[in-house]
Amino acid sequence: MTTHVTFQQTNEELPLQNKFIKFLAYFFSVAFHPLFVPLYVVAFLVYCHPSYFTGISNGTKLQLILATFLNTVFFPAFAILIMKGLGFIKSVFLHTQQDRIGPYLSSMIFYFWMARVFFKFDPQLPLILASFMTAVFLTTAVALIANIFYKISMHAIGCGGIIGIFIIIMNSNTMLMTWPLGIAFLITGLVCTSRLLISNHTSKEIYMGLFVGLLCQLAAAIAIL
Repeated sequence: MTTHVTFQQTNEELPLQNKFIKFLAYFFSVAFHPLFVPLYVVAFLVYCHPSYFTGISNGTKLQLILATFLNTVFFPAFAILIMKGLGFIKSVFLHTQQDRIGPYLSSMIFYFWMARVFFKFDPQLPLILASFMTAVFLTTAVALIANIFYKISMHAIGCGGIIGIFIIIMNSNTMLMTWPLGIAFLITGLVCTSRLLISNHTSKEIYMGLFVGLLCQLAAAIAIL
């Protein structure tokens, strides 16, 4: 009798556990949406790195954060909403390859502009900002071309970019990156697992996204830094 009751309670708890797991998957997918990744990285470089922004005023730092937010979060998101309103895309979640073409193109414009801003804004700014944003632009271009054949996980691209830029900082010997890089790998695992749970991405699309994000960061750093 006791065994039967325990089995029944376990069955009742399963739907709650599944809902909680899905909630966490959605949470990590939203919190580390690819639109937010450039803002997170720039904020890390501006406020966490011990030497890159030494001597830069707080006002200049705030301008950089605001410019990054507008060009990598607000304008790309606004463009997606306009495309949805005009019927160019079926869903703001960009489930299909066709839906991703317009957002990729519009985002490339804003990322290119942001990279140019980082190159021209202030000679005192570290080149790693321009290198990072150039890599974001290149990543989006590669994803657009690859989109012709199959979808690449945009979340995985963002995570690969974070790992890539952190490896670049680590190799520069300007900051101890043990904890930041470890946290980046943890976030990558959580986000990519979340995408496998709640999206229609395959493992191949996840791995390809990580590879593209990482490779473009390294390529841009080699060319610019």
